[in-house]
Amino acid sequence: MEQFYTIQGEGHYAGTAAYFIRLGGCDVGCVWCDVKESWKAEAHPQMKVSELARNAADSSASCCVITGGEPAMYDLTHLTIALKEQGLRVHIETSAAHAIKGHFDWVCISPKKFKFPLETEMKKANELKIIVFNKSDFDWAELWAKQVGAECFCLLQPEWDRRDEVTPLIVEYVKANHRWKISLQTHKYLGVP
Repeated sequence: MEQFYTIQGEGHYAGTAAYFIRLGGCDVGCVWCDVKESWKAEAHPQMKVSELARNAADSSASCCVITGGEPAMYDLTHLTIALKEQGLRVHIETSAAHAIKGHFDWVCISPKKFKFPLETEMKKANELKIIVFNKSDFDWAELWAKQVGAECFCLLQPEWDRRDEVTPLIVEYVKANHRWKISLQTHKYLGVP
């Protein structure tokens, strides 16, 4: 769908420069998705893996984030190999509703209620990011925290349009449950893509 060099705005690597490759196609369909234009894969041009890898390397980034849409819909083995051959760290942001295929240095899984993640994929998570829309999402968060490894970073992130209502709830939850940390969409505060 698009590719660009920017600052990672959320999660464990927030504030880090990164090249983003956003793939078109998503069958999860979150109602609060902020890139719904990514959902239809056929609406976006196809590109060669070599071209994507070269663009990422030419950006001077040291890290490339593959996101979507839902990137795990695709076998990303060839793309991740090409990016690594360019000397880049490779991250993925996925709901894990599909098997994660590729060679990744960092896996961020953000489970969605609209299409549950595959339990077989949860142990791959370096980062578990739960979007908090209402109070029931804390129970959802704990359900998936039981599925990830002990070293996984567990993050609670307010849904952007409900941030004023849910951020205070997240603060109190993190104070009482020390496994969790807060993730904010800093790129939206900074006004960068």
